[in-house]
Amino acid sequence: MTSDTSGDTSLAAALTAGTVVLDGGMSNQLESAGHDLSDELWSARLLAEQPEAITEAHLAYFEAGADVAITSSYQATFEGFAKRGIGSDRAAELLALSVELAREAARQAQARGVTRPLWVAASVGPYGAMLADGSEYRGRYGLSVDELEAFHRPRLEVLAAARPDVLALETVPDADEARALLRAVRGLGVPAWLSYTVDGERTRAGQPLEEAFAQAADADEVIAVGVNCCAPQDVDRAVRTAVRVTGKPVVVYPNSGEAWVAEARAWKGRSMFAPEEVAGWREAGARLIGGCCRVGPAAVSGIAETLRAG
Repeated sequence: MTSDTSGDTSLAAALTAGTVVLDGGMSNQLESAGHDLSDELWSARLLAEQPEAITEAHLAYFEAGADVAITSSYQATFEGFAKRGIGSDRAAELLALSVELAREAARQAQARGVTRPLWVAASVGPYGAMLADGSEYRGRYGLSVDELEAFHRPRLEVLAAARPDVLALETVPDADEARALLRAVRGLGVPAWLSYTVDGERTRAGQPLEEAFAQAADADEVIAVGVNCCAPQDVDRAVRTAVRVTGKPVVVYPNSGEAWVAEARAWKGRSMFAPEEVAGWREAGARLIGGCCRVGPAAVSGIAETLRAG
């Protein structure tokens, strides 16, 4: 990442100065440390039970070269916690804790000698993540935009109050849900990025990416748009479309290339993620680059080395 941001240390300023390295998958890093994530709350369960494990996972990515940690709140919702008997007050505490754990990892990384700027992105997963049935890879939940906005706004307010550097509206499968999220972030005082999960040149719900990205073009809160939780081969075309349609910095963090099988709650196939590909994504216009599911610290280190060498 280029370091000269004219005294402005915000993530938005960094994107005008160079390329920023995102972290990799939280779940695979926790699983590699021996944690069972078969619960419907996924990694969010550890917010309540083993928060120190989440800090360690973030720290591993910072030390591997990531500039941004994405919090463990992807599947953390008031509704999901309620299913486990966790009340709204405690759920709000856990959402805020997800931001603080990432901040603590940044402090520990800097105490160990990391000198570059580090940022925290508060993850806001789609409605389908709360359902824990793989529907974030389909969209089309049968809810209106108003209903989706009402679902997202309360936890967005809690996460924004915890003062992350950015809200990561991520793995969005449907342009209608994106519309709801863009409405829900208004007035929160925290910038956001909007990232779709895609299949080829369409959202998972089947809308053309050109139309999906266009919704964010005039949203002042949105500092970047892009794709995540998709196959690596879908990234390049998505980057070019996002640049052309919005003119904003582009965020990309694909999966390893393996496929998620919801019924088995497992990944199948082989990894097709190659860190050296990221140079091409940067050339196409990507400015925040990392990995999602099944992309670990070793791959993030390769991403960082490739981008910083350029």
